Amino acid sequence: MNDRKNAPIGVFDSGVGGLTVAREIMRNLPGERIVYFGDTARVPYGTKSKETVLRYSRQIVRFLKTQNVKTIVVACNTASALALETIQQETDIPMIGVVKPGAKVAAETTRNNKIGLIGTSATVKSDLYRTIIQEINPDIQVIGQACPLFVPLVEEGWWKDPVTVEVAKRYLDPLLEQGIDTLILGCTHYPLLRSLLRGIAGDQVTLVNPAYETARALGRLLREQDLEAEGKKEEEFPYRFYVSDEEAHFQRFANSILPYDVKMTKQINIEEY
Repeated sequence: MNDRKNAPIGVFDSGVGGLTVAREIMRNLPGERIVYFGDTARVPYGTKSKETVLRYSRQIVRFLKTQNVKTIVVACNTASALALETIQQETDIPMIGVVKPGAKVAAETTRNNKIGLIGTSATVKSDLYRTIIQEINPDIQVIGQACPLFVPLVEEGWWKDPVTVEVAKRYLDPLLEQGIDTLILGCTHYPLLRSLLRGIAGDQVTLVNPAYETARALGRLLREQDLEAEGKKEEEFPYRFYVSDEEAHFQRFANSILPYDVKMTKQINIEEY
């Protein structure tokens, strides 16, 4: 059983956004190893059909199985919304996504029952956040806003640029006008815009970061399943990163946001899985 406990956690995303989830796992579960896969060749998922996202997710799960992971974190809101339920039923590895933990905390946080959700078009359209939140409290209104320009701005590193501020105001204004008191950052890129979004939304709006809530939910899952790592991470690369394209760009971005220097990024052909 010991080996199983010290097996890595698999984390996957359509690209670099899921690194914000990996970052929270590193901070909150420092004893755990991670195998991260970013589907950089086929990003973004937010504009793709459900069938396509499901096919991609299945291939990635097959790859992660070759890495002997003990759990899988679907660190992508779009894949969590469109594929998680299906791949969970097809796999014997415990699996969590980023939508449920964020939705739960948002439902517990709101005081006036008006929650804003920002995310990709696919995440907003899927209505999964609304469904989960209204299962907890049917009186809560969830107002969605797709923010397609945020991802390229984040990847460009324009986290505090006046252009990004302008774009963010345009996206948030309709939500703020409706009096939301809670805002879900429903895309893993968005925590990198947190201080900028906080400035626009003001102190009366609570920001919910699903990346952080997912790391906490993962900790609970590992405890429940008796899968918490034991002992020290002695090996040279406790965190391994794989991508489907452009490892140099990925590694630069990873090093700009992770509390750990990424020394190993390897490109693989995900279509083989």
